[in-house]
Amino acid sequence: MKMTYMTPAEKLVRTLKRVYDFGMTTTSGGNLSIKDDDGNIWITPSGIDKGTLRPSDVMKVAPDGTVTGPHRPSVELPFHSTVYRMRPDVRAVLHAHAPALVAFSLAGRMPNPKIIPDCEAICGKIAFARYEIPGSQELGDKIAAEFEQGAGSVIMENHGAVVCGANMEEAFQRFETLENLARFEIQAADLGDVFGLANPVSKAFAVETFQSGRPSPKECELRGKMAEFAIRSYHQKLFFCGNSMIAARVKDGEFLITPAAFDPLQAESGDMVLIRGNKAEEGKKPSSATTLSTEIFARHSWVESIMMTRSENAMAYAAAHQVLDSRTIPESYIMLRDIPLISAEQYQNDLPGVIAMLKPSTPVLLIENIGILAVGKSVLEAFDRVEVCDFTAKCILLAQRIGKFAPINQKQVDDIIDVFKLPRD
Repeated sequence: MKMTYMTPAEKLVRTLKRVYDFGMTTTSGGNLSIKDDDGNIWITPSGIDKGTLRPSDVMKVAPDGTVTGPHRPSVELPFHSTVYRMRPDVRAVLHAHAPALVAFSLAGRMPNPKIIPDCEAICGKIAFARYEIPGSQELGDKIAAEFEQGAGSVIMENHGAVVCGANMEEAFQRFETLENLARFEIQAADLGDVFGLANPVSKAFAVETFQSGRPSPKECELRGKMAEFAIRSYHQKLFFCGNSMIAARVKDGEFLITPAAFDPLQAESGDMVLIRGNKAEEGKKPSSATTLSTEIFARHSWVESIMMTRSENAMAYAAAHQVLDSRTIPESYIMLRDIPLISAEQYQNDLPGVIAMLKPSTPVLLIENIGILAVGKSVLEAFDRVEVCDFTAKCILLAQRIGKFAPINQKQVDDIIDVFKLPRD
């Protein structure tokens, strides 16, 4: 979120609206705060509609306890204050009742951070705090004690979750990632055993830079398309902060890619990073999938765009290490074809072999614990494949709750290939 020049009150309102609009809290649930450089705690008020909150509703609590504002501070002020006292590095606290996190809090469990790569780098250590009365100092002490021991995120028994951060942008990304992690595990549990990564998966891009010149009309058009589809993907819950990537070919040896840890909802054309050879546009940090994208574009001249993401329903199959069968409805098979399941180990140790599996007849791969990798002749086609892939996974998960999933048979598949003249290799 681009909030550099916002006041603390504006940042709180904007973040809380986003939490509420994307179904991660209720009208009366949740509270956020920011500690400023003067030691003031800016906090959302108690009992105010989260859907209509304005900056003028936000309360300020001075270091001496003086309260400024038209309402009462959140009843959870004690735990916010205690966290700030115990963790001088923390400048933002976010607590809300996201459904999947509440589910874990009711079950007395924490989600498994090994289900996706780099989760602890984003969420920090995940801890669990036992139940206390909301608004009590006892609750504040229990939560703050977990943060004091190095936690970045805490599941609160029968209450939801709370995260902290160096700023509100970091706190929001932690909360959103934690909620998605919980959703992945819950959905995957419908399929059987849920697996975590045995080893870290990292595809770092060694960044050398160059000064870009005047952009071509094609580059400008692609930048706009990438920003448009990043925002659209976020609204469709296909993307979330720091866990998605789009790349698009400008010409041979040159492509655009989304930046590292980017916020899809706030994507702008100028955010995209131009890659030329093995160098990145000066002043920008490209996605960690830059090496992967470089090799895909170099090997497959027919690929014009790449998307990689962790959408909720497809990730259930990735976390359960199960094949996602695209033979559901004809439209899904036409768009996706058969989807190979790639192990995280192969992705880590044999990237050329994984890239070689991409063909016009195999445009989508599902990688264990990593997510969907989809390619296409345009940004639109790559997006369509990601969207259909998650849609297909959702339909099967729903079907299995009411009966036995019966896929299209081989003769029907062959007929589809013949009638629609789909590539066979």
